[in-house]
Amino acid sequence: MVFTTHIFLFYFLPLFLAVYFFLPRAWRNLWITVASYVFYGWWEPWFVCLMMFTTVMDFIWGKVITRPGATATQRKMAVAACVITNLGFLGFFKYYMFAAETLNKLLEAVGAEPFRVMTVVLPIGISFYTFHSLTYIIDLYRGHATPAKSFTDFSAFVALFPDLVAGPIIRYKTLAEQLASRTHTLSRFASGVLIFMLGFAKKILLANPMGHVADAAFGAASPLPLDAWVGVLAYAFQIYFDFCGYSDMAVGLGRMLGFEFLKNFDAPYRAESITDVWRRWHISLSSVLRDYLYYPLGGNRKGPTRTYVNLAVVMLLGGLWHGAKWNFIVWGAYHGLLLGYERWRGKQSIYGLWPRPVRIGLTFLLMLFSWVLFRADNLADAWHYFGSMFCLRPVADTAPLLGATLYTPYRILVLLICAVLVFQPLQAHDWALRPVNWPRVAVALPLFALALVTMYSQAFNPFLYFQF
Repeated sequence: MVFTTHIFLFYFLPLFLAVYFFLPRAWRNLWITVASYVFYGWWEPWFVCLMMFTTVMDFIWGKVITRPGATATQRKMAVAACVITNLGFLGFFKYYMFAAETLNKLLEAVGAEPFRVMTVVLPIGISFYTFHSLTYIIDLYRGHATPAKSFTDFSAFVALFPDLVAGPIIRYKTLAEQLASRTHTLSRFASGVLIFMLGFAKKILLANPMGHVADAAFGAASPLPLDAWVGVLAYAFQIYFDFCGYSDMAVGLGRMLGFEFLKNFDAPYRAESITDVWRRWHISLSSVLRDYLYYPLGGNRKGPTRTYVNLAVVMLLGGLWHGAKWNFIVWGAYHGLLLGYERWRGKQSIYGLWPRPVRIGLTFLLMLFSWVLFRADNLADAWHYFGSMFCLRPVADTAPLLGATLYTPYRILVLLICAVLVFQPLQAHDWALRPVNWPRVAVALPLFALALVTMYSQAFNPFLYFQF
């Protein structure tokens, strides 16, 4: 089920909330679990079976790790088995076909017979709920969290539908107390509704129109240079407002239920360096990669060379986490190189030579280059797209026809609005968290109504991060 459908907005959500607030507090986590399974199973019922198996397995592993009298060796073996099993599931469903097809190409290159590759369906959201469970187990092992008080609480944590399929990535230790007891107030519920409405508007009114522009540009055989630049600019706005919109909707739904989720975006296109970008973009993923991968590898504590290697490894795996394509691996390597350069040069880097607006503009330009790698279907297409951007390829006869698709008055207006909003210091999430008053409602309600009308006039358009 998707947040931006009439089934969710007018059937699932009202029914869920009505039952949730009618039930005694002791039953609410169970209701969250049941409803989340319905929400998740709306795509494919067997997806729920896999998530339930993971939930039961990790709950048991958690008990084993924290069992009184368990030796250090037993605890290490338990956490290792849990990590290997979880990553094994993730690796099979997400990376089997990529690995098999890559191996077949190598076999064909040396004249060997390729083997048959079976089709594996990727369960939506598996990357996110796998990380939820893994952070729980690792935090238990490190002593940073206490075991879930009940299987119901842990099931609600793993399956919690607001953040289930596209984040933000939430750690159990940040929700443990809220799962046990959380405060419900009218003001918190109202602010949650407000944040949800603004996130919905971001997706429908901003991300979707920009997606049409990006699709036209990236789908062209050889776009004109201007069209190529407009296309990647539109994609930069699309992926931000799509993912940020989903995160806002998740945060809003969480507040309606009494949960406080951490902010996942903090004006990333106002960043002054790539290092700064990763403090602002997909904050929950950045913090997980830092705390559970970068620091255990040694962080910056083992000398400059090891630090650069650690940065490269983390960003390569971060790219691979996004998808089983060489594009994402190269995208991760690109960010790893930039992070390494910034750490190497420090204040002497090119960023330190220019005033703040220029640093922001340069960082945004570097992000645009990375989005070409992220959006293109493969590395060859990315290379061709770069060629179009920099006038390195012949222009196809049909390229000028893109103008009719890209430059409609409505899409130009949306492009300009996006350009203004992404560079504003006050983001919608922070604005909506302020006390709810009539002026805020007067802004959010018409935008939500317009987004609803627009939703019904558009074809189904899922969130981009569902594929990750």
